[in-house]
Amino acid sequence: MSFPCSVVEPLSFREALGHYASGITVITSNVDGEPIGFTCQSFYSVSMSPPLVSFSVKSNSYSYPKIRRAGRFAVNILSGDQVSISNRFARQGADKWHSVEWQSSPLGSPVIDGSLHWLDCEIHAEHVAGDHLIVIGEVKALSPQESAPVEPLLYFKGQYHSLPAYGAE
Repeated sequence: MSFPCSVVEPLSFREALGHYASGITVITSNVDGEPIGFTCQSFYSVSMSPPLVSFSVKSNSYSYPKIRRAGRFAVNILSGDQVSISNRFARQGADKWHSVEWQSSPLGSPVIDGSLHWLDCEIHAEHVAGDHLIVIGEVKALSPQESAPVEPLLYFKGQYHSLPAYGAE
């Protein structure tokens, strides 16, 4: 069986990718005493040795040039009850950090309170890929405590979803 070859329309492509469930993260950094961050669902592991992770960001991102200048970032893996955090950091312009509680990571990047887990990274490499940049970070530190049995925040077919709480029967 063969499938006809056709032009892939952007909206069809976006809809097809929506069938892949992904976790939601907020990528953060601190530049000149200013916390910055953005919501990112295109986060994944790259290598165990050395420990590398990656995320993709639009080439015309407002926040990423500042993160590049800092040379480091934290990945905040959001929990199922952090929909408002995801929505807040997906917007451009408004004060994203108003009333958001956070602590500094060992490298000085914001770690958002209530996140399921966090990773502290230095920028290792950056690659241009179409209208996005692929950023690879080397993990230098991560959440020291055992994660609480809460579910992650997931995105699937254009909507937020949650798994049942870990360990629930």
